[in-house]
Amino acid sequence: MRAVVVGGNFAGMTAALELKRKLGKEVEVTVIDRSKDFLFIPSLIWVPFGRREIKDITLNRDPILRKKNVAFLNAEALTVDPKNQVVHTSQGDVAYDHLVIATGPKVDFTVAPGVAEHAHYVGTPPGALKIREALKEFKRNPGPIVVGTTQGAGCMGAAYEFLFNLDTWLRTQKIRKKVDLTWITPEPYLGHFGIDGMTGAQTMLGGFFKMFNIHHRTEVGVKEVRKDGVLLSTDEFLPSAFTMLMPPFVGVDFIQNSPELKATPAGYIPTADTYRHTDYPTVWAAGIAVNVKAPFEPGCVPFGSPKTGYPSDETGKVVAENIARVHRGKAKLVEKPWGEIPAVCVMDAGNKEVIILGDHLFKPRKFAIMIPNLLGDVNKVLFEKYFLWKTRHGMSYLP
Repeated sequence: MRAVVVGGNFAGMTAALELKRKLGKEVEVTVIDRSKDFLFIPSLIWVPFGRREIKDITLNRDPILRKKNVAFLNAEALTVDPKNQVVHTSQGDVAYDHLVIATGPKVDFTVAPGVAEHAHYVGTPPGALKIREALKEFKRNPGPIVVGTTQGAGCMGAAYEFLFNLDTWLRTQKIRKKVDLTWITPEPYLGHFGIDGMTGAQTMLGGFFKMFNIHHRTEVGVKEVRKDGVLLSTDEFLPSAFTMLMPPFVGVDFIQNSPELKATPAGYIPTADTYRHTDYPTVWAAGIAVNVKAPFEPGCVPFGSPKTGYPSDETGKVVAENIARVHRGKAKLVEKPWGEIPAVCVMDAGNKEVIILGDHLFKPRKFAIMIPNLLGDVNKVLFEKYFLWKTRHGMSYLP
């Protein structure tokens, strides 16, 4: 049996390694990715402030996969023909018996005029390094700052983390009093996070904002980003000498250019709760590529739900288990709806942190708690070290 995994980060690496672990010699697994490096994306928020270099949070995929007898094709996946079960890549065609789409996101910088030209983005290595250089210039000539998320965005947590780390950096540079720092978000309240909030989240985040003297605007979108500020959907103009925004995620070109996948308008794969394509039984999706339907109304400004590392890792495991069951003729597959995946997150807050735990990402929940640690971010650092160690040794089966 030939299994092909397109995308090699959280969901893709996990799915590929678990497939090989579960099926052994019964399966040939190939990972296709245009980058050779696995990137621990959560730590990108530390790169602008010099707490991490890109080399500290990247791993070469090839030796990790080769050691586990998984092939790696360093190529760009262009399109897929799901009827004939062939992936077309920049290095030729690859046939499959089962395909796992774990491609991660493409960032929609066209969400509003000026976002691409005048707003920074911390979600890629080049973007994080560009921010580092911009902050050096900002230190010489401080001014107001706007940080937040645009309409349609779903990665609220990373933007909050950047905000608090930026506040800490401004204080260490002894220029915080010179900076008017404002947070903007389509969320109906602070701490919604795209998951309809957590117990105590609104109160805790509100307390942080008051403690750190951070202004905020909720239920706003971005009408335009200019060189000197941000025009909100309410027509309020916020002056800004430095702007960092998290735009929406959309499906990558590989999905958008494969119309037979019948992706949503945003470019996500329609799947059942088994993460199997609703129309093609040999196609599966994991991680950000999955179409997730939030069980709540976002409010007057649209926004999405988070697709973070932990759910991506979990869906990769579910897909691998289900492909193994199909291969061995089992009728019953694992069903694990996105919203029922546990909420497990450590939100860094600039040498502080909040541990977020819940039995489900979405409500209803039987258990949900946020634990603040104002004395350091040791758990965030430990999680990073653990996950990189686990990945480096190919131990995909660990939590």
